[in-house]
Amino acid sequence: MILLATIPLPAISSALTPQHLPAARINALYVHIPFCFHKCHYCDFYSITRQTPERMTNFVDRILSEADLWSGAATSPARQADHRHLTIEPRTIFFGGGTPSLLPPPAMQRLIQGLQKRFDCRGCIEWTIECNPATVSLDYCAMMRELGVNRLSFGAQSFHQPELAALERHHDPDDVPRSLEMARRAGFERLNIDLIYAIPGQSLESWADNLQRAIALNTEHLSCYGLTYEPNTPIAVKKRLGRITAVQETIELEMLHHTRRYLSAAGLNAYEVSNYARTGKVCQHNIAYWHGDDYIALGPSGASHVQGHRWKNRGHLGGWERAIDSQTLPVDQYEHLSPSARAGELAMLLLRLEEGLSFSFFQQRTGLDARTIYASQIDALTQAGLLNCTDEHLSFTETGLNVIDAIAGEFILDSE
Repeated sequence: MILLATIPLPAISSALTPQHLPAARINALYVHIPFCFHKCHYCDFYSITRQTPERMTNFVDRILSEADLWSGAATSPARQADHRHLTIEPRTIFFGGGTPSLLPPPAMQRLIQGLQKRFDCRGCIEWTIECNPATVSLDYCAMMRELGVNRLSFGAQSFHQPELAALERHHDPDDVPRSLEMARRAGFERLNIDLIYAIPGQSLESWADNLQRAIALNTEHLSCYGLTYEPNTPIAVKKRLGRITAVQETIELEMLHHTRRYLSAAGLNAYEVSNYARTGKVCQHNIAYWHGDDYIALGPSGASHVQGHRWKNRGHLGGWERAIDSQTLPVDQYEHLSPSARAGELAMLLLRLEEGLSFSFFQQRTGLDARTIYASQIDALTQAGLLNCTDEHLSFTETGLNVIDAIAGEFILDSE
């Protein structure tokens, strides 16, 4: 989740604690594991390379210490009672990165078991771990499955070696089916593949072949992202210097619409702009984000949201470590959204879903009637053929999909 705006920590939260937050039941937990074998030049997520097993082991110690700050295990009984109104009972857990599967097996085992001891995970219906296809083994998959992890997400990105090279990905196309086979042998039934389109040098025919190969692997979920040139990433610099040429926007849009048609015909329907799943197999952790639910993140650069209070952890491993060692939450950016700002962001998120913005859901969450406060936007965008409006929902059209970010931006509300 990207922070759209940040403000300095208010005086009450110069050292944010759970006591400063309103009552809430947190059902989504994210853990950011920043270690990578190689930093891909398109990646804008916080990650670091060349870490020793010792530092990764120490990292697990600190993740569990951060969890203690939320669970109350590191505080006195009186202080524990003070924030019992903030309850973390994860229905979904997601380990992202970085490359979580780079953690040594004993460290990963201790991390999973440590979180299970600190939070009530009995109601967890989905526990996802991101994996690099080149960094898993059958024993590693079996360990995770036995510990309660039930969903793996593999960063395939492409099945063409030149495209992987263009992304600076360090695995072979054959690693993907091999990893999926190991995961299935270990007992995993819920599997996702990440793919990237509009890679420099990629054609529509090459992208179509990637989709065909992915479908042949028979996973229940696919995430297909258009390559973005995030500011200050190496790939953006290379583009600016003319060292690489981006795929033309018209071709990228053809890739997007072909993806929707092809995957739908194969039984994987879009439920969000970049995510496709078989019936009943959507990623529930994704849905928590798109519905504007509350969630807590552990680890450097992890972003959290609780009832309009939003913050991001320090995006540097050393700074995050120092905060944890001092028994304080590693907050770097914090803001308290006004009700109108929350409503505007919820509208933006919901409009990215295939089902769109449900008027009843929006009113339940915000107390506002979207048809009234967005009357002018709805009229203009439906007249332009960019949105569909029914008595129950507001959703993008196929034409609107081409400019979905711009459409969503029209629903930002002025601060009160």
